[in-house]
Amino acid sequence: MIDLHVHSTFSDGSLTPEELVAEAEQVGLYAIALTDHDSTNGISSFLAAAKGKSLQCIPGVEISCAVETGGMHILGYYVNQHDDGFESVLARIRNGRDVRNQRILEKLNQAGVRLVLADVTKHAGDEVVGRPHIAQALMAGGYVTSIKEAFNVYLAKGRIAYEDRYRLGPREGIQLIRDAGGIPVLAHPATLQLKMARLRTLVAELTEGGLGGIEVYYPEHDANRVKDYLLLAEEHNLLATGGSDFHGSAVSNAALGRGFGSLNVPDNLADNLSEAVSKK
Repeated sequence: MIDLHVHSTFSDGSLTPEELVAEAEQVGLYAIALTDHDSTNGISSFLAAAKGKSLQCIPGVEISCAVETGGMHILGYYVNQHDDGFESVLARIRNGRDVRNQRILEKLNQAGVRLVLADVTKHAGDEVVGRPHIAQALMAGGYVTSIKEAFNVYLAKGRIAYEDRYRLGPREGIQLIRDAGGIPVLAHPATLQLKMARLRTLVAELTEGGLGGIEVYYPEHDANRVKDYLLLAEEHNLLATGGSDFHGSAVSNAALGRGFGSLNVPDNLADNLSEAVSKK
């Protein structure tokens, strides 16, 4: 059992990188990848915690990309967190989050919700402050009763406090990861909200731009989607990956390695990633 999509306190997760390694050992994972949003700042601690353990720990990142409909995230595996150019672009993306957070708070204030940035940052981890932390602040202030309600009422696209932010284009995100020595993988393709024919065309275009894989196994992918995405990966000679998108208690109740209970990502997918990066 492996989990190649996990977040820590260095973005919007509730566990530190060290705690993630300990949790992965406890649940019996063979491999785990740390894929924080727009940040590699937890990787050093993550890899240090894995030393001397049989657990395979993969350095990664998750980058949001600008698309017209739905949401696109690109996972990057085996990226070099010491690449200055790579880190400079990630810092610019994180700064875009900071600008967005302030504008969201302004919109909330205009709607009668009295939150300030300090109310939000106390729910955040070491680095990236995002909408899940604003959602937690809304809960703490008594404005909503759940994270889901916070997004449905205030924070989701089209709601009264939604604000977009700076993002790379899909090909820019893919190239950024490749330039940092990593393997770019299209995360949870269902969130693109595309019919299969359009998704097939998009994946073909992204493959021409350097895409290396598709996240096939995901808590919200049913058996039919898994089958479709496996065929799509085979069609374009792409790696298949999978993970729970684990955030701990910060976002949802998806469990490490198991998602909502039925997720089971094959161990060999981690080995395939390792083999692919060794050939680069």
